[in-house]
Amino acid sequence: MASWIIQITVMVLSVFISSCQGKKDKMLYCSACKAIVDELSYSINQVDPKKTINVGSFRLNPDGTMKDKKVPLARSETHLSELLDGVCNSMSDYAVHVDPDTQHRQYMRFAPRGSGATGDFPDFKNFQFEGPEASDALKFACETIVEELEDDIISLFSQDTEHVHQELCNRVSDYCKDTSHTNEEL
Repeated sequence: MASWIIQITVMVLSVFISSCQGKKDKMLYCSACKAIVDELSYSINQVDPKKTINVGSFRLNPDGTMKDKKVPLARSETHLSELLDGVCNSMSDYAVHVDPDTQHRQYMRFAPRGSGATGDFPDFKNFQFEGPEASDALKFACETIVEELEDDIISLFSQDTEHVHQELCNRVSDYCKDTSHTNEEL
């Protein structure tokens, strides 16, 4: 009798656990997706367009020659994989930004890149700095997205797809599908 109760309890718990899915914070994951696209685009644009990398099988043909192909380094799968490994480290440069007109909340970059001009600083009055926990949450969301969509991200960037924000964050992942601010740049 006791084993029957245990079996029913285990079955009910397994059904309950499988039906309970953790809700992902739409604003957090949408912002992380946009931040990934923004950071990768910036990093790709920093690479000298003249640099190339050899790709191919590196096998010798029967006649002793090797067939390989040179592709631009910036959009090569190798370079994109290296960029993806470190893209989430820059999430500490983002904070919650509240649009004063619409009260729409999203993470935006507040820290300027490199040693640019002083005009790169945003207006801080609309940012909410919620401590390191907020950037940790954004970094976790970033790492989750990169882990889930690594192949799609590399494919989109290697093909130099137009409107990568919309393609990745709306069509491929659906993280920003329900937001009204899908076309906004970070």
